[in-house]
Amino acid sequence: MDLKHIINLLQQNDDIIIFPHVNPDGDCLGSSIALAMALTNIGKKARVIVEENVPSAYEFLPGLECLEMYKEDKSNGQLAVAIDTGDRKRLGERARLFDRCKFTVNIDHHKTNTSFADYNFIDASKSSAGEIIFDILKSMNVKIDKSIAVCLYVAIATDTGGFRYSNTTADTHRTAAKLMEYGLNAGELSSRLFEVVSKSKVLLTAEVIKTLEIFSGGKIAFLEVNDKILESAGAVPGDCDGLVNIGRNIEGVEVAVLLKEIGNNEIKANMRSNKYADVASIASFFSGGGHARAAGCTIYSHMNKAKSMLLAKVREVVE
Repeated sequence: MDLKHIINLLQQNDDIIIFPHVNPDGDCLGSSIALAMALTNIGKKARVIVEENVPSAYEFLPGLECLEMYKEDKSNGQLAVAIDTGDRKRLGERARLFDRCKFTVNIDHHKTNTSFADYNFIDASKSSAGEIIFDILKSMNVKIDKSIAVCLYVAIATDTGGFRYSNTTADTHRTAAKLMEYGLNAGELSSRLFEVVSKSKVLLTAEVIKTLEIFSGGKIAFLEVNDKILESAGAVPGDCDGLVNIGRNIEGVEVAVLLKEIGNNEIKANMRSNKYADVASIASFFSGGGHARAAGCTIYSHMNKAKSMLLAKVREVVE
C-alpha cells in the first residue's frame, strides 16, 4: 500500500490508538512514542497501549506519559496503528482492542509480516520502524522536536545495532543525521543504549554464557535462559535483549540462537546470522518471522525438544 493512504488515515482520524508488539524493543517503543507525541502535537488524541512495564534500558525516553497499561474493557478508538508487529499474535491480549477499532493500520519493516490489518504498509528496505515513522512525519509536515527526534534516533540505533548491522543503509545514515539536527546528543544516547549495563544484566550474562553450546564445527551457537537463571541473576525478561549476540560474536559462528523459556512448553527463540544464513526462513517454518539476519519464533514444546527441532532446521541452512 502507498504511504499516502496511511498518512490520509492519520490525518482524517482524531482518536488514534498505537500498538507496539509484546515485549517491545527500542525500535518499537521509540517509534510508537514518537508517533503518539507528534499526533498529540497536532491536536489528535493519541495513546500507546502496552501490556508490560517499560524495560529499564528505555526508561530515559521522553514521552512515556503517552503510554497506557492495557486493561480489558469495551472501549475502542477510531484508528488502530500496529507498529513493528509482524503478526496479530504479537499484539497479545490487546488484539481484541485492535480489532474493535473502526480502521486498523499495520506499519512494519519485516518482510515476513502477515499484513493482518485493514491497511498495511510494509517496507523491508527500511532498517527500522523508526525510519518509516520519520518518513511519515516529514510527509505530513508535522513538526519534529527534540523529544520526538530522540525517540526516533533510539528506534533506528537499536535496530541497527548502533549502525553496525547489515540493515543499515545510506538512507539510514541520512535519516540519523537529520535527527541529530534537532539537538540530540548521539554520543550520550549511544552510551545509554550500548555501554551502560545494569548489575543484573551483567550477572545474567555470566549465567547465560554457562549455557553456551557450539555445533556444526563452530558455525552454530545456542544459548538458553529460563526463570531459574533470571531469578539467580535478579534479572527481568527485558535484560535478555542482546544476549543472542554472545553467540553471534564468536569467531566462525554463522547462526546464533537464544532460547528463552517463557512458560510451560513455550520457548521463544531469537536468532541472528552473520553473513549468509537467512534466519527469517527458519523462523517462518515455526510460524515466526523477521529479517534475513535477525528473526524470532515461538516453539510450543519443552526446552530440549525445541532445541532439537530448531537445531535441525538451522543445520539445513548453515550446512
